[in-house]
Amino acid sequence: MSIWRVLLAILFPPLAVLGKGCGSLVIVFLLTLCGWIPGVIAALIILNNPNR
Repeated sequence: MSIWRVLLAILFPPLAVLGKGCGSLVIVFLLTLCGWIPGVIAALIILNNPNR
């Protein structure tokens, strides 16, 4: 996980997980619509997952 991805996850979470697949993008986008903090947390969890 690079520092640029972390900064992007904080500023605009859906854009940070763009390369992780369509499902991740949709989940993070919906959580960001519900609130900025849930979107950031989900993006950081997805980016920190070593299996993807």
